[in-house]
Amino acid sequence: MEKQIYNNNVRINYKIEGKGSTVVLIHGFLETSETWRDFSNKLSEKHLVITADLPGHGKSELYEEPYTMCRYAESIYYILQEEEIENALITGHSMGGYVALAFAENYPHMLSGLCLFHSSPFADNEEKKKNRDKVINQIKHGNKNLICSDHAKAVFADYNISTFKNAVSEGEKIAKSIPEEAVIASLTAMKKRKDRSEILKNLQVPFLYIFGNSDRFIPRTILNKIDFPKDTSIEILKKSGHTGMIEEKEKSLKLINDFADKVYF
Repeated sequence: MEKQIYNNNVRINYKIEGKGSTVVLIHGFLETSETWRDFSNKLSEKHLVITADLPGHGKSELYEEPYTMCRYAESIYYILQEEEIENALITGHSMGGYVALAFAENYPHMLSGLCLFHSSPFADNEEKKKNRDKVINQIKHGNKNLICSDHAKAVFADYNISTFKNAVSEGEKIAKSIPEEAVIASLTAMKKRKDRSEILKNLQVPFLYIFGNSDRFIPRTILNKIDFPKDTSIEILKKSGHTGMIEEKEKSLKLINDFADKVYF
């Protein structure tokens, strides 16, 4: 079921399906809730699944500045409030992981479990910040579609691009549907986000970290840099890049289902 709420007169669109324990799936950069569609449909066979369009994405409106991960997380909070859900397992893909960590920081009482899916608790280093600015400048000069096309391929492992060519095309279509100002807002929010590694380290709920063996955005060295919380499960998808929920859907579904069983039972 597709629904909407209004947060400070800004429309936030989301979908809710299934029943049972709640799992929230937060999409990443140049994505919308549609990115999770096949995955969430399958996951909803056992759980109540919520997928939201972050502000400015899909059918959600973009709020005015400042653009921050906390304000993205606030939209998830208000959805849960609207649905009278007291706590949820929050799963964030890529940029969605940054949102999930901001949620964990600001609404810890509503968190039953946390999963970072191809994501990082660290802030951007100076090189990444400069690259964000470079991409913003390219978008302002009319190159958004080229960036979307390149990104749609880059999120897959090289050896999976031809195998998942339909998913690559769908990802490109979704990325191009996002307005320029919303893409710039996301880049700005990512560039300015703070380091939340201490939030993760001190997490008081079960944590699942899913890593793609061929992920070109999240280097394998990150596994040696994160101070993981006590109750942590680390899973490496050996045949995935940055989109394990597509590249290794069945394995990823099992990981999330098993993790939800651990969190709720």
